[in-house]
Amino acid sequence: MTDPLDMLEVALTEARAGLAEGGIPIGAALIAADGTVLGRGHNRRVQDDDPSVHGETAAFRNAGRQRDYRSTTMVTTLSPCWYCSGLIRQFGIGAVVIGESRTFTGGHDWLAEHGVRVTLLDDERCAAMMEEFIVARPELWNEDIGIPLDPG
Repeated sequence: MTDPLDMLEVALTEARAGLAEGGIPIGAALIAADGTVLGRGHNRRVQDDDPSVHGETAAFRNAGRQRDYRSTTMVTTLSPCWYCSGLIRQFGIGAVVIGESRTFTGGHDWLAEHGVRVTLLDDERCAAMMEEFIVARPELWNEDIGIPLDPG
């Protein structure tokens, strides 16, 4: 699997699983150069009561230790936040495939500026899933992207 749309299907399946579990619908996968899925995962902040389990971090952890990440691709349904962008840079992941950035624009421009190959698909399915989620659960979405709750 080396086609970006095929890779995105893995991440979309994960995002749908997260939504079905009552969580935030963001999915990701780490893919080897030959198309092998090394790890896949979805945002589990709600399910695990752990703010560090984003889709990309779950996929990264599930991939296990790799000797070299330069030839790998992180595919994600949503533009990676700064935390996940940092992970991509820290470990030298060579490419990122992004489902959409309409609902949230994270650090993908910064990644591109630092040599990461970025493919932005602007996939309608990813955007619609996030738009519906944001309308249905704005408080959870705001928590996920770091907008403080109104104490009043």
